[in-house]
Amino acid sequence: MLPTRPPPTVKRKPRGEAVSLWFGDVAAIDLSAMAPGTLIEHLGIEIVEIRDDALVGRMPVDRRSVQPAGVLHGGASVALAETLASWAGYLAVDRERFHVVGMEINANHLRPISSGWVTGTVTAINVGRRVHVWEIRIADEAGRLVCVSRCTLAVIEQRSTYATPDERA
Repeated sequence: MLPTRPPPTVKRKPRGEAVSLWFGDVAAIDLSAMAPGTLIEHLGIEIVEIRDDALVGRMPVDRRSVQPAGVLHGGASVALAETLASWAGYLAVDRERFHVVGMEINANHLRPISSGWVTGTVTAINVGRRVHVWEIRIADEAGRLVCVSRCTLAVIEQRSTYATPDERA
């Protein structure tokens, strides 16, 4: 069950204004610039929307993401889920002081899909000072639920190491 009030790291805005889960100005952050040379790029994962309370990404169901039976590999769904949770955690912390890392992930695979795109939406269950818990709902193009996942992230006290390929070199 989702909390009825914002997590502790969210600052309240005046009545009538939306409350954003994200830390600082996330509009200036180009998440796609950090994907080259990673699993994110290999699987074709793209961020398509940053909402005040959620992050939305998508992944093609193609030769890179299917199993030998021709349907979406459960591991690809988990990779999408953890990518979205990690990006959400990254956006929710002070990136100059903190870094997030995956601690645990689970997934329930609900229906097979053999082509097209899947879209994942990550929302916060709990955003604490040291631990985040995120829910990721992955759906097909018709909006049918394909996978539901929950990912727990540890928040560690070090500057985030997420970087573009040039910065990683």
